[in-house]
Amino acid sequence: MLIRRLPDTLVNQIAAGEVIERPAAAIKELVENSLDAGSRNIDVVMRDGGRSYISVTDDGCGMSVEGLSLCIERHATSKLPSDDLVHIETLGFRGEALPSIGAVARLQITSRETGSEDAWAIKVEGGVLHDPQPAACNAGTRVEIRDLFFATPARLKFLKAARTEVSHAEDVLKRLAMAHPQVGFSLSDEKRTILRLPANSGDLFEVRLKRLSSVMAREFEENALPISAEREYLKLSGYIGLPTLNRGNAQHQYLFVNGRPVKDRLLQGAVRGAYQDFLARDRHPLLALFLELPSEMVDVNVHPAKTEVRFRDAALVRGLIVGACKHALAEAGHRASTSVGNAALGMLEAARARSEREGVRPSTEYSWQSRPSINYPSGRLSDAVMDYHAPLPGQSQSALPGAENFAPQARSGMTGGGLSEDTAPWDQGEENFAQVGSEGDHFDHQSHPLGAARAQFHENYIITQTADGIIVVDQHAAHERLVLEKMKAQMAEQGVKTQMLLLPEVVELEEDAAHRLVKRADELSELGLVLEGFGPGAVVVREVPAILGERANAAGLVTDLADELAELGETLALKERVERVLGTMACHGSVRSGRRLNGEEMNALLRQMEVTPHSGQCNHGRPTYIELKLTDIEKLFSRR
Repeated sequence: MLIRRLPDTLVNQIAAGEVIERPAAAIKELVENSLDAGSRNIDVVMRDGGRSYISVTDDGCGMSVEGLSLCIERHATSKLPSDDLVHIETLGFRGEALPSIGAVARLQITSRETGSEDAWAIKVEGGVLHDPQPAACNAGTRVEIRDLFFATPARLKFLKAARTEVSHAEDVLKRLAMAHPQVGFSLSDEKRTILRLPANSGDLFEVRLKRLSSVMAREFEENALPISAEREYLKLSGYIGLPTLNRGNAQHQYLFVNGRPVKDRLLQGAVRGAYQDFLARDRHPLLALFLELPSEMVDVNVHPAKTEVRFRDAALVRGLIVGACKHALAEAGHRASTSVGNAALGMLEAARARSEREGVRPSTEYSWQSRPSINYPSGRLSDAVMDYHAPLPGQSQSALPGAENFAPQARSGMTGGGLSEDTAPWDQGEENFAQVGSEGDHFDHQSHPLGAARAQFHENYIITQTADGIIVVDQHAAHERLVLEKMKAQMAEQGVKTQMLLLPEVVELEEDAAHRLVKRADELSELGLVLEGFGPGAVVVREVPAILGERANAAGLVTDLADELAELGETLALKERVERVLGTMACHGSVRSGRRLNGEEMNALLRQMEVTPHSGQCNHGRPTYIELKLTDIEKLFSRR
């Protein structure tokens, strides 16, 4: 077969197949060019999901007529002032995007250079170049794409529905907008505005959080923990969400490297390591992390679409992310996300609305002498409700108990017993809390933000009164976290106890995998796994962490570790297994649901929660308490 040189048009079409696989990819390349041009506002318009029309308009530095003619040449760029592919400081640099688009679509670029009175336009249709022509344009550049893939119609078959393509474009813009909060972005389909993010000014940390909340979720700003950490030549900043603010997938986890949005498995592994004992395996936190490092320490030229990077020292990057996230989570103390309380209020409001629709709302005349004025449905429920709300024997109607003197023990029929004197104490065999006295009327809410225990109901939930509302605590979930943190502290002080195998186990692996394990043998031994090389493709395991139990699967553990080391370079699997066993033990060693607690026990639980890290969520990421503000409660009862 003869070797021949491919024509430029075909070369550009092949390049387009790598770089421009869908409308969103074209938009990404064009918007990155706009950002590199110093734009403050970027407007994107799509029609028919980008098939028939795309335009990207910016107010950047613009191009001269000479630059306009060169920009559609293959591998022509202003972003590499020298022939250096190591020190790349811009988002784009290859000079492939515009000629690739022009090879498969009808492309028109109109631009006016800053300080110039003349604007010029140039067209490329299916690889056919037209001469520049004078045009009308504000300072900046407008790129228009018509009939995308008309020159390669086979590619059209792989496009999805218009709504799906617009969704992909919106995701691209959101990622770039998060990295550049000082720039305004908009996306429309000429009929409606799909996305509008105005330019922000001020402190970078503040405007970044504002932009992140606009893109990710409105509640993110209230539940975000700031990240700021440095290690050697790395600098990490950004925000991570409280564990109780989580989602069923990892779509809201973003990593930016030197201002470039990237998708990297390293981030997912690091986040999993940081949140491993705060969230269930199928739940994912919300976060956005911004990593800055010298350009020579990261390779951004490993993927045609520049969506992936390769770090020179991936272990260092991962260690910084894990350490910074864990530190921020520890600093959060007993905080739980406000979304938990908001969700509870939403359910209460929905229940109230449903009751009103069903005609169970009481009338405004609150009189026990005239029961018919309260419109409860007739039957046993009505009688039970009325009996409960009636004054106690010997108590006048004017002396009905208020929030300040509510005493649940006054009603023997109330589930749980609350602060009653006949509440059964904890079993002697269980570890007790430090006993504290009952909280009086002069309770210090400043020192004790979780308030004073007022009641226990359904033998699992504790109601506390705070300075400006109430808190409902899940006693089992809360104590589960307290037990786990104590066990972790003990393990840190005493080290990981090991258990020697009666018969050392030989595990056969691939040669490279065995070498990685032996190389990290000292680190593994600190975590309780003692192994050594046993020939070119095997290791022998002599000791395993005692906490894993007598039935520890040494072969499975070592195999998983080898896979983790190949992917992440860290001993994540072993740490996860230790943490998961600790979590299981903590669950079984905590106060169970259905357990009656007296007042001192409930308040002791609250005081320990206030000083224990991560006590706002249990080991599985569920909230341990819900806070309801008094103002919100008053709104439920139409008092505000």
